[in-house]
Amino acid sequence: MHGDDTSISLAKIWEKVLGVGILEAANKELYKPEDLAKEITTQAKHVKRIGFIGLGAMGFGMAAHLLKSNFSVRGYDVYKPTLVRFESVGGLAANSPADVTKDVDVLVIMVTNEVQAEDVLYGHLGAVEAIPSGTTVVLASTVSPAFVSQLERRLENEGKDLKLVDAPVSGGVKRAAMGELTIMASGTEDALKSAGMVLSALSEKLYVIRGGCGAGSGVKMVNQLLAGVHIASAAEAMAFGARLGLNTRKLFNVISNCGGTSWMFENRVPHMLDNDYTPYSALDIFVKDLGIVTRDGSSRKVPLHISTVAHQLFLAGSAAGWGRIDDAGVVKVYETLGGVKVEGRLPVLKKQDVLKSLPSEWPFDPTEDIHRLNMGKSKTLVVLDDDPTGTQTVHDVEVLTEWSVESISEQLRKKPACFFILTNSRSLSSEKASALIKDICTNLCAASKESGNADYTIVLRGDSTLRGHFPQASLEADAAVSVLGEMDAWIICPFFLQGGRYTIDDVHYVADSDRLVPAGETEFAKDASFGYKSSNLREWVEEKTAGAVPANSVESISIQLLRTGGPDAVCEFLCSLKKGSACIVNAASDRDMAVFAAGMIQAEQKGKSFLCRTAASFVSARIGIIPKDLVLPKDFASDKESCGALIVVGSYVPKTTKQVEELQSQHKQKLRSIEISVEKVALKSSEVRAAEIRRAVEMADAFLRAGRETLIMSSRELITGKTSSESLDINSKVSSALVEVVSQITTRPRYILAKGGITSSDTATKALKARRALVIGQALAGVPVWKLGPESRHPGVPYVVFPGNVGSSTALAEVVKSWSVVAGRSTKELLLNAENGGYAIGAFNVYNLEGIEAVVEAAEEENSPAILQVHPGAFKQGGIPLVSCCISAAEQARVPISVHFDHGTTKHELLEALELGFDSVMVDGSHLSFTENVSYTKTITELARSKNIMVEAELGRLSGTEDGLTVEDYEAKLTNVHQAQEFMETGIDALAVCIGNVHGKYPESGPNLKLDLLKELHNLSSKKGVVLVLHGASGLPEKLIKECIENGVRKFNVNTEVRKAYMDALTSEKKTDLVDLMSATKTAMKAVIADKIRLFGSAGKA
Repeated sequence: MHGDDTSISLAKIWEKVLGVGILEAANKELYKPEDLAKEITTQAKHVKRIGFIGLGAMGFGMAAHLLKSNFSVRGYDVYKPTLVRFESVGGLAANSPADVTKDVDVLVIMVTNEVQAEDVLYGHLGAVEAIPSGTTVVLASTVSPAFVSQLERRLENEGKDLKLVDAPVSGGVKRAAMGELTIMASGTEDALKSAGMVLSALSEKLYVIRGGCGAGSGVKMVNQLLAGVHIASAAEAMAFGARLGLNTRKLFNVISNCGGTSWMFENRVPHMLDNDYTPYSALDIFVKDLGIVTRDGSSRKVPLHISTVAHQLFLAGSAAGWGRIDDAGVVKVYETLGGVKVEGRLPVLKKQDVLKSLPSEWPFDPTEDIHRLNMGKSKTLVVLDDDPTGTQTVHDVEVLTEWSVESISEQLRKKPACFFILTNSRSLSSEKASALIKDICTNLCAASKESGNADYTIVLRGDSTLRGHFPQASLEADAAVSVLGEMDAWIICPFFLQGGRYTIDDVHYVADSDRLVPAGETEFAKDASFGYKSSNLREWVEEKTAGAVPANSVESISIQLLRTGGPDAVCEFLCSLKKGSACIVNAASDRDMAVFAAGMIQAEQKGKSFLCRTAASFVSARIGIIPKDLVLPKDFASDKESCGALIVVGSYVPKTTKQVEELQSQHKQKLRSIEISVEKVALKSSEVRAAEIRRAVEMADAFLRAGRETLIMSSRELITGKTSSESLDINSKVSSALVEVVSQITTRPRYILAKGGITSSDTATKALKARRALVIGQALAGVPVWKLGPESRHPGVPYVVFPGNVGSSTALAEVVKSWSVVAGRSTKELLLNAENGGYAIGAFNVYNLEGIEAVVEAAEEENSPAILQVHPGAFKQGGIPLVSCCISAAEQARVPISVHFDHGTTKHELLEALELGFDSVMVDGSHLSFTENVSYTKTITELARSKNIMVEAELGRLSGTEDGLTVEDYEAKLTNVHQAQEFMETGIDALAVCIGNVHGKYPESGPNLKLDLLKELHNLSSKKGVVLVLHGASGLPEKLIKECIENGVRKFNVNTEVRKAYMDALTSEKKTDLVDLMSATKTAMKAVIADKIRLFGSAGKA
C-alpha cells in the first residue's frame, strides 16, 4: 500500500475495526494478472470440442461467440426453445448435462447459482457421470469461493484427472456475444492452460489470479460488492433528485461529468430515466451475489455495513415482484417508498389509442381550395431538398440537380406550383451547407428578376426523423434570410404519414408497428452526424440552436386548432406571430396537413412570408397533390430490358440493414451481392481503395449482363469518427466510392435503385450525370421514382429513390419483387391465368440450347408466357444438363416461363423428374387399364403435391409417333366423359384429352376432332378446377385451334412443326460453322413458335 502517513493510519484503524490485515495483504508478493494471462494463453493447449451448460442471456452469447471462433460447441439448457435457437446459429443441442459432455475437451458451466451448478454436475443425468477423463471444467458462474474449493476436491476424487478452472465473468449480455468479457480466472497452471484457448476467445480482458481455485470468485465477489452498492447508490441519488424537483435527465447529464459519477451510474441510470427494465442483468442476480458477499463476510467476521444495506434493497425489490427485471429496477423501491418518479423520458404510446383520443378531423377537404388558390395568386413552392427522398409524396414535379440562374429561370417562367432543387446539403458540414444555401438563394433572386416571377416560397425540406442541419445554429435558415430578407416566421413541420411520423402535443413520434416512439428515443436520434436528444420540438429547437432560441419562445399550432378552427384559424394564427418567431405544426393526418397548407396560403396572400423546414408531406399538401397508383416497370420501357437491375445501398440506419437482409433472404436465386469494404475505401491507401472499386465494377458488369439483380452495398459495420465532422468525412468517402463504382459500370441496368439520402443524391448527380429529372410517382408509399433527363448516362432508365428510414423490414424486397421482370414459374398459375383470360399457352418440346433459346426469345418478343417441355426421349439424351438449361433460361426470362416434364410413362421416370426442379409433370398412364391409370396417377399426384408441382395426366390414348414412341391407330381411344369425372378425383390439375388429335402428322384427309366431346369435357373440368390440354397441335388449322380454345383448351403441345423447322434449317443452310448453324436453326424454330403464340392468343399476356 502506498500513500501518506494519514492513509496508512486510516488503514491501521480499519484493520482493528474489521480484524483484517490490510497492509499485510497489500504488501504480499506482487504480480501482474494480465501477464499471467498472456503466459497461459500463449502456452494454451489445443481445444476442438466444447460442452456448454446454461444458455441463458449471458451463456447464449458466450456459446454463440465460441461458434464464431470456429469451436465445435455442444450446448444444453433446460429451456427447449433456447436449444432450437442455438441450433439455428450452428450449435449442437444436447438432451441432458450428461449428453453435452460427449467427447469434449472443455466443459463450460454458466448457470445462475450454486444449486444449479451442483445439479448439472451431480444431479440426475449429471455431467460428471459421463464426462471423459482429462476434461477441464470451467465454472463461469458467480458462486462463493468456498463452493469452488469444495468442487475442486470433489472432481479430483472422481479419479478421472478432471481439472477445474474458477472463471467468473463480468461485462453483460452484449459483451458476452462479442467475446469482450472480463474474466477473473484461477486454478492450477495445467487447468488454466487446458482452458486457455476458450478463456481467450471469450474475453477482452483476462486476469489470472493467484491463490488457486476460489481466488477468481473472490475477486468477482469484490466486484459485485462494488457494482451492487453503486447501483443502489445511483438509485438513491436519482430518487433524491426527483424529490428535490430536479429534471432527472438533466441531473444525470450533470452528475455524469462530476466527481460523483461511476461506471454503474452512467450505465444504469439511463434505464431508470427511460423506465426501460429489459433485463440485461436481472435484479435477482444481485440478491444472489450480494447474498454471497454478506454470507462470506459474516463467516469471515468482516462487518460489511453498506453491502448489507444494498442487499436488503435488492431483496426488497425482489419481494415486490421485480426480481426478473433489470437490476436498475432497484430504483422502484425508492420510488415506492418515497412516492417519487425518477423516469425522465417520454412514454411510448399505443398509436391507435392516441389517434382515437384526438378531436375529429376538419370535416371539409381543403384540396380543391388549395388548387383554386394555387391557380390564383399562390406562390411557387421552391423546395431546397437536402437529399432526393423529399420527392416521396409528389408526382409530375420536376427536380433540378444544379441551380444555375438559367435553369431556375426556366422553371420560374413556367410558373409551376412547385419544383425541387436537390442540394444534398445533409452530406456537408454546417459551414459548407450554409454557403451552398446562400449560393442557391442568390441565384434564385437573380432568376426571379430575370423571369419576372418573384412570387415563391422557400421550403427547406429535411428529414422527417429530425436529422439534418436546420435549424442547428440556424445556419441554413440564416443563409436563406441573408439573401431573401427577414421572414415573418420559421415553420417547422416534420409530419410524414407514409413514414409513420406524427407530431402530437409538440412531441414528434416515429411509428413502430402499433406504437408511437418519441423521436429522441429512436435510432435516428443516435445519428453520428446529426444526433439529438429532444423529442419535444420546442426543446429540439432549443437544443439544435444551442439555446439561441429558447423552448418557451417557440410557438405551436395544435391539432385542436387545425381540427376545430380549420384554414381560417390557421391563417389568423400565422398572421399574429411575432416577426422572426419559430412555429411548430402538429399533425396526425394528411387532412391536418392540408388544413394547415390552405391556411398558410391565405396568410401568404395577405402579405406574410415564411421559411419552412418540413418533411415531404407538407410539400404535397401545399400544392394539392392527389395520390395516384404506384409506378410499375410497365409504365416504362424497362420491362423489355434483358439486363439486371442495379441496387445501390449506402444508408447505415438499422432499418436499412434489416431491409437488405430481408432482400437477400427473399431473392437468393436472382440477387447477387457485392459488398464494398468501408475500411478499404475510407481508411486505407488510395491503391487499396482503387483496387476495391475495380473489383466491384468488374463483378457488377458481369452480374448485370447475366440478367441478375445486382446489389452493391457498403459493409454493414458502422464506422464513425471521433467527431461528427469526422463521421461526415467517412460517409463522404464511402458515398464517393459508391459513385465511382456506379459511374464505371458500363452495362445499362434495367432500373437503378439507390437506398439512402446521400447515396441516392450522389448516384443521380455524380454517377449518372443527371441535371434534371421528372418525378413519375412512387414505387411504394414514400419511395419516389424519377425519370432522368436526356443528358444523363442512362436516359429513360427508371431511378428509384429509396429513403433509408422508410418502410417495414420487407419494403425493399417488396419493391424489387414488384419490379421483377417475371412474376414466377408456376405452370399452374400460367394455365389458370389462361383459363381466366380465355386463351391458351404453347408448350414447346425442346432438345437443345437452340430450341430453349428459340422458345424464350419468341415469348419475350411476343410478351407471352410459354412452357419449355422435355420429353423422356430428349431427357435420355440431354439428361440433367438439358433440364438445368431449361430452368436457368426460365429463371432469367423477362416473361413467365415454366418447365414441364412430358409423357412420364413409368414411376421411375417421374420420381426422378420430381427431384430435378420441374414446375410440372405429365403422368402418362394411357397405356394402362383405367383402374391402373387412376391408381398410377393418384400416387404420383400425391407425391407431386407435397413438392408444389403441378400434375397433368392423360385419359384416352393418342395415335401417332412422338420421339420414337408409336401408338397404332387400333390402340388409340377417345376420352370417356364418365371415366373423366372419376379420373379427376385423383387430384390432377390438368387433363390431356383425346378427341381425335394425334401425335405427329395428321392424315391427308386432315384432323377430325370431336368438338362436342371437348365441350362436354370442358363443362365437367371447369366444375372440378381442372384445365384441359391438347397434345398434337402441330398441323391443326387456325379455325380448329380457335374452336378448341373456345371450348376450354388452355395448353397446346407443339413438337412436330418446330422439329421440322429445325431439320429443314440444317439441311437447307449451306453453313460450315457450327455457330452459324445454331443461329439459323434457332431463327427457324423461333418463327414457328412466334406464330403459334399469336395463334393461341397468349401474345401480350405476360
